[in-house]
Amino acid sequence: MREATIARKTKETSIEVTVNLDGGGVYEVSTGIGFLDHMLEQLSRHSLIDLTVKAKGDLHIDFHHTTEDTAIAIGQAVSEALGERTGIVRYGSALVPMDETLTRVALDASNRPYLIWRVSFTRPKIGDMDTELFKEWFQAFSQHAGVTLHIETLYGENSHHIVESCFKGLARSLRAAVAIDPRKSGDVPSTKGVPGGSL
Repeated sequence: MREATIARKTKETSIEVTVNLDGGGVYEVSTGIGFLDHMLEQLSRHSLIDLTVKAKGDLHIDFHHTTEDTAIAIGQAVSEALGERTGIVRYGSALVPMDETLTRVALDASNRPYLIWRVSFTRPKIGDMDTELFKEWFQAFSQHAGVTLHIETLYGENSHHIVESCFKGLARSLRAAVAIDPRKSGDVPSTKGVPGGSL
């Protein structure tokens, strides 16, 4: 099983994350931010990655540190669970509709982190959470998971639907990219033959 546990502790947050890339989408998530919990549950369910997140942060200041540090820890756990990335499909993409919203996500698990974020929101908050924090989440995840990640909301009006389609798109793309390719299960999916910055 491709599993990893990451513990991250700073003066701002204390986070423990466990992932199992070969799971069934089982989750136990507690960040203290209800909407973020909901999104991480969607990530687990639709990627089939088992995910446990236990986070405590300085929510009395704002949600920024907990949001970003949770993404860092989840990204690090995914990267560690991938190991040398041998045998993975590597690429994944999804086109996710949610009522009036349509979002396109494409991912390369190349260990070359990069984020393209073409998403805008119709209001500054969803509940108590600032919508600007979602770019921070995806940026931190991309950097620490070692994935090139392109996210574009083609159209949409409801900010809840826009965010949720982004997380579901990431989930479906991850599900495809981290799967083991039965035709090349012993090989790194690169002509260079090694994982890393030039995969």
